[in-house]
Amino acid sequence: GSCHGMRLHGGLGPALTAEALADKQADSLAATIVHGRAGTPMRPWRSMLSDDTVRWIVEQLLAGFPQEAR
Repeated sequence: GSCHGMRLHGGLGPALTAEALADKQADSLAATIVHGRAGTPMRPWRSMLSDDTVRWIVEQLLAGFPQEAR
């Protein structure tokens, strides 16, 4: 929760809501997950996540997961 917030609205890292990611390319987001970002708390997840899992995470984020409670 401290990295991107419990509802992905931001924390140590940026928000990961569909709106915040609207101008981002899926391949770029996947590369960030896999390789991390130097000079930031975003660590690389390559050793823990398969390419299929990374692709699934990106698809879910771009689709607006999790849904806001109504």
